[in-house]
Amino acid sequence: MSIKTKIAAAALGALAVTGSIASTTTSAEAKQPGWVWGVGAGIATAAVVGSAIAASNDPYYYGYHRCGWVAQYNAFGQYVGRVRTCY
Repeated sequence: MSIKTKIAAAALGALAVTGSIASTTTSAEAKQPGWVWGVGAGIATAAVVGSAIAASNDPYYYGYHRCGWVAQYNAFGQYVGRVRTCY
């Protein structure tokens, strides 16, 4: 997961929490709490937007995210081990 996706998910979560808190600022009445619908709407919105963000990311084998194991040799041509490289 890229840093942009993590930031977007955190911002979306903060927006959902803010929306649920803002929906609770109503006059006091004896009924079901109004924040239940705000939390439900926030979670539903977060799920939809989070799915859209996750679907828009390219898999690691496209673009510049190709990584693999490459043999490593020393100056004398002797095999030393493997190294993970990304290109």
